[in-house]
Amino acid sequence: MTENRECNCEVCERIALIRQGKNPYFVRELETGYVVLGDYQRFKGYTLFLCKEHATEIHFLEKDFRRKFLEEMSLAAEAVYNAFRPDKLNYELLGTGNAVHMHWHLFPRRDGDTPQTGPVWRLEHGQMNHEKYLPGQKELEELKRKLNGELSRVL
Repeated sequence: MTENRECNCEVCERIALIRQGKNPYFVRELETGYVVLGDYQRFKGYTLFLCKEHATEIHFLEKDFRRKFLEEMSLAAEAVYNAFRPDKLNYELLGTGNAVHMHWHLFPRRDGDTPQTGPVWRLEHGQMNHEKYLPGQKELEELKRKLNGELSRVL
């Protein structure tokens, strides 16, 4: 695994918290990445798959790691789908601002969950990241339990 100790990357910081046992959203470590719930649960079951490699593009990954990374992302997505039963699952691999370290966004979507159809990013920032969407401890543990159970089944 490539590590950039001089990095000032949000994803690397989140991974460091996982390794220290201090990331409450951590669900499971896989060979190529970490499954974590999103901090804000506007879309119940919103999950991220954080790449262990600090890379900005899929094609920068060594071929065997790349194949495994994409396979594990699809298995994580299958677990999200099975755990939260959305109408549709949106997959996004973005990278702008401070988060150029590859990470997949897995959004369980339901008909009518946004005022207009399209990507969740069309919502105003406050509509996605409002404190009312921060799960309490009990809800967070239940979301993690459901997702972990499905991960055990699909892996």
